[in-house]
Amino acid sequence: MSVPEKVDGRSHRWRDHRIARRRELLDCTLAAIRQQGHNIGMDDIASANGVSKTVLYKHFADKKGLADAAMARYVETALVPRIQDAMSDDLDEYHLTRAVISAYVTTVATDPEIYIYVHANNAVSGNRDVITAAEGLIAELLAGVIADRFRERQFSTAGSMPIAFAMIGAVRLASHWWIFDRTMTVDELVDYLTMMVWGGIAGIARAAGSAATFTSAPHSLVVES
Repeated sequence: MSVPEKVDGRSHRWRDHRIARRRELLDCTLAAIRQQGHNIGMDDIASANGVSKTVLYKHFADKKGLADAAMARYVETALVPRIQDAMSDDLDEYHLTRAVISAYVTTVATDPEIYIYVHANNAVSGNRDVITAAEGLIAELLAGVIADRFRERQFSTAGSMPIAFAMIGAVRLASHWWIFDRTMTVDELVDYLTMMVWGGIAGIARAAGSAATFTSAPHSLVVES
């Protein structure tokens, strides 16, 4: 009876070791991309990790596999924690909106080389699964916050999920544009995105979250004096 337990114990320890080692490789890879830029090759990544490419390929099938894993690790350790920190119960709706947008934009702006590296490798393969999954995770977190705030005001919560995905999609795409354009500052980008998103939220609030109420109301572009 004791033999299988010993085998299982060794198996679990080996699995835990591989997971820990993989995380170490990914953290070192992210640091190398920050230092050497998005054009870094597998030879340089292996060198930064103090291993051969053969060792890297034991953990990651190819360069794209490494890029996917690096993106997932970056989302786990940087992007999601910063956005979660921004989702404070102490903030009113406007400042919460701005804080979440600012957290996303400034995180991307702080690590442009990582962003470009991941997108370049996904563009070559035509596979956006990792990026889509990351955006989905953030949108689901945001949808929960939106639903809670709507529920407090007795608004309809039916649109919480599409509203959250629309917000993250808009911020992500605008951040992508900014990475390659840089014709405005990060603060200006946050200002414009906050203006757009808050305008939408204000409209949703006027309709108490109801798409039917919004659709049935008259609409015109009126500038308040």
